[in-house]
Amino acid sequence: MLRRPFLSALLAAFAAVPLTLLVGLVATPAAHPAAATPVRVMPLGDSITGSPGCWRSLLWNRLQSTGHTDVDFVGTLGPQGCGQPYDGDNEGHGGYLVTNVANQNLLPGWLAATHPDVVLMHFGTNDVWSNIPPATILTAYSKLVDQMRASNPTMRIIVAKIIPMAPSSCAECGQRAVALNAVIDGWAAGKTTAASPIVVVDQWTGFSTTTDTYDGVHPNAAGDQKMSDRWYPALVAALGGVTPTSTPTGSPTPTGPPTPTGPPSPTVSPTVPPTGSPTVDPPTTSPPAGVACTASYRITNHWQGGHQGEVTVRSTGTARTAGWRVTFTLPAGQQITQTWNADLTQTGSAVTARNVNWNGALAPAAEATFGFLGTHTGTATAPTATCTAS
Repeated sequence: MLRRPFLSALLAAFAAVPLTLLVGLVATPAAHPAAATPVRVMPLGDSITGSPGCWRSLLWNRLQSTGHTDVDFVGTLGPQGCGQPYDGDNEGHGGYLVTNVANQNLLPGWLAATHPDVVLMHFGTNDVWSNIPPATILTAYSKLVDQMRASNPTMRIIVAKIIPMAPSSCAECGQRAVALNAVIDGWAAGKTTAASPIVVVDQWTGFSTTTDTYDGVHPNAAGDQKMSDRWYPALVAALGGVTPTSTPTGSPTPTGPPTPTGPPSPTVSPTVPPTGSPTVDPPTTSPPAGVACTASYRITNHWQGGHQGEVTVRSTGTARTAGWRVTFTLPAGQQITQTWNADLTQTGSAVTARNVNWNGALAPAAEATFGFLGTHTGTATAPTATCTAS
């Protein structure tokens, strides 16, 4: 019979073939393409961008639902709620002036920590509130743009004409916002380059302080939707011209911005939650194991007879907090007149501040801040604050 000797010879031939080659002949796995580097987008501004800045959540989810899944929102600040999952990293610093950020060179540190490819900038509301001239604000814009381009020569920069203002404490702010917006187009045209274009998004036209804000300054749900809708087409267009940059090895870990020094006039962009926001009652028993917090109080600005303050709550335990409560006793002659980012009560000199619904849950080492305006006689001094977590 010829079959058996032929089969034996065939098996012997296969036995002589290296195993790796034999496996390769049987099945060669398809190569998997490397994951695309996401485009890094930095939302930059004051409390209209942060605290909680829910236009960002609407914008990010719209990008996801329309196929733009290779986008990474970046910033040294994290999300603060909004009722839906989203990439909440941002540089929306409540109460900040764009002129202070420029003068104090705060932006380079934020850029070095996050390496954005695109910046969405809605900045200047507090400067308008402080009656800083449009030309001075534009000088600050230019310095920030130069710093962005030093960080990334091909930075795409999207700058907003700021939303209208009608705060009860500033009758002139509405017209001041108009004056600033009127010069942004010309500034952008003179500052744009082919490598790093500046696109202006008109957030002012069609935005109503009556129906689209809850305090004449900060957007409500309707305002958040309008802002998201205005940002979306400009951001999508910018994404098409971006070559994402990889994050350099050894990039510094974000540690938060330096403390700004404010001008001698009151500068505040209050983030007051809508009426009826739920609060977390103070714990009636010992905090759960692993839950702890600290509170630090500082005066951020002062003027004749008045001041602005800020309290930073930090989760110092090993477990996530569900809520927090801060107590302090005001020095003689001090009174709090307005607050934001907390539910605050004052009885005599005793003050209790509790988290609002979107900033009570803090991971270990995470922080939340709340601010306030106050009056004083003599000199405004900072009391010692105590924090209790639940």
